[in-house]
Amino acid sequence: MNQLGFPILSLITYLPLLGAFIVATLSGNDEKVACKARNVSLIFSLIVLALGVFLWTQFNPAIAGYQFVEVMPWLSGVNIEYRMGVDGISLFLIMLTLLLTPVAIIASHGIKTRARSFFAAMLLLETMTVGMFAATDFVLFYVFFEAVLLPMYLIIGVWGGEKRVYAAVKFFLFTLAGSLFMLLAVVWIWRNLGTTNMAVMTHARIPAQAQTWLFLAFLAAFGVKAAVWPLHTWLPDAYGEAPVPGTIMLAAVLSKMGAYGFLRFAIPMLPQASASFEPLMFVLGVVAVIYISYVALAQTDMKRMIAYSSVAHMGVIIIGLFTFTVEGVEGALFQMLSHGLVIAGLFICAGVITSRGETLTLRNLGSLAVNMPVFAAALLFFTLANMGLPGTSGFIGEILVIVGALKVNFWVSLLGGAGMVLGVTYSLVLVRAVLFEKYARPKLMELKDLTGREYAMLLPLAVLVMWLGVYPSSFTHAFDAPVAALVQAHTAALNSHTAIAMVTAQ
Repeated sequence: MNQLGFPILSLITYLPLLGAFIVATLSGNDEKVACKARNVSLIFSLIVLALGVFLWTQFNPAIAGYQFVEVMPWLSGVNIEYRMGVDGISLFLIMLTLLLTPVAIIASHGIKTRARSFFAAMLLLETMTVGMFAATDFVLFYVFFEAVLLPMYLIIGVWGGEKRVYAAVKFFLFTLAGSLFMLLAVVWIWRNLGTTNMAVMTHARIPAQAQTWLFLAFLAAFGVKAAVWPLHTWLPDAYGEAPVPGTIMLAAVLSKMGAYGFLRFAIPMLPQASASFEPLMFVLGVVAVIYISYVALAQTDMKRMIAYSSVAHMGVIIIGLFTFTVEGVEGALFQMLSHGLVIAGLFICAGVITSRGETLTLRNLGSLAVNMPVFAAALLFFTLANMGLPGTSGFIGEILVIVGALKVNFWVSLLGGAGMVLGVTYSLVLVRAVLFEKYARPKLMELKDLTGREYAMLLPLAVLVMWLGVYPSSFTHAFDAPVAALVQAHTAALNSHTAIAMVTAQ
C-alpha cells in the first residue's frame, strides 16, 4: 500500500468508470436523459478532479522516483503485475486530463442524441487516459494506451461532422497500425528481460541492435499519437470532424500520449538508439515547426488552422525531448501542459461560433469584436498564448526548448525558434479574419456574446495559462528531480557505451 494508506491512483482511474455505468443506466425521454447524463458525468469528473488536487498536495517533488505506488498480482504466471505510480513527469499530465474532462463535459451542451452513450464514452476516455499515465507496468500501459481508441473512435464517428466516419476510421487505423509495432516491442521485452516493470526496464542493458529495432517500433506507435510529421495526416480530419468536446480531449490530452511514450520508454530504455536517431527526430521536429506552420497559414477553416498549429507545437515538444538536456526536456514537458490548456481554449472559442449556428470558414466571418467583445478578448488571449507571448505559458516552454537545443545544435535552435515567428503570422491572420475584417454577412451582427456556461469553460483555462506564464516554477519544481535523474542516467549510459567501445577497439 502507498503512503496514503489507500489506492488513490486506482480510485482516480476507475471512479469515472463507475460514473459511465450509472450514466448508461439512466432512463427517460431524450431531453431529460441528456440533462441527467451531463449532470452525473460532471459530478463524477469534478469529484475525480478534487481527488487529483489532493494527490498533488500530497506529492513530494524532491523524490525522483514513483510515489503512491500500487502493486497487485495480475498475470502471475508470466510475471506481469498490476502496477501504478506517479512521478513528476506524469503528475501534471494526469492533472491536465482531470481538469479538461469537466471542461469538455460542459462543452457538450449541444449533445442531445444518444446522450447516455456520449457521456459514458467521455468518462470511459478519462479512465483510460488517466490509467495510461499512471501505469508503471508496460503491459498495463499498453492496455490503457490501446483502450483509449474505442471511446474516441465512437465520439468522432457518432457525434462528429459530415465526414465523421471517414475521420474516425482514419484515426483508428493510423493509431492501431502504429500500436501493433509497440505490441511486438512489449513481447520482445517480456521474453528477453523477463519483466515488464517499467522501473526495472529503464535500467536494463539492451543490445545496441535490438535498441534500434525497438526505437523504430516506438517511433511508429508514439509518432502517430504525437502527430509527428509525416505521421500526422489523420489529425486535421479527426480534429475537424470531432465534436468540440472530443476535439478538446484529442488535441489537449491524447496528443500528449505519444510524447509521454517517448519520454517514458524510448529515451531512458534505449539511450544508444535514441542518441543515434537524434538527428532524425530533430529533422522531423523542425519540419513540423516550419512546414506545418505554412500549411496552417494556408487554411481557410478556423478549426483546421488551429489543428495544424497543434502539429507545429508538437514539433517543438519533440525537439525539446531529444536535446537530452534538462532545459530541453523540462521545456517540452512545460509546453505539453501549456499546449493542452491553450489549444483547449482555442477549440472552445471555435465551438462558441458553431454553437450559434455559424460556419468556421474564415471568409464568412468578420468583425465579431464589435458585438462579441468578451469573446474577442478570449480568442485574442489564447491566440497570443499560442504564439508564445511573454507572460503566458506558451512563452516559457518554447524558450526553454530553444535554450536546450542551443546547447546541442545552433541550427536546430534557430530553425525551431523560427516557428515562433511563423506562429505569430498565422495567429494574426486568424484573429484578423474572425474579429476585425468587415462583416461577411449582416447576420453576424446579431450574435450574442459569451454565456455563463462558456465563461465557466474559458475562465479557468485563462487563469492557468497566466499562472504558468507568470509563476512557472510552481509547476516545474515537480518535475525537476525526475528530469534531472533521466538526463543524468541517459548521459551515463552513453558514456559507458563509449568507454566499452573504446576498450573493445583497443
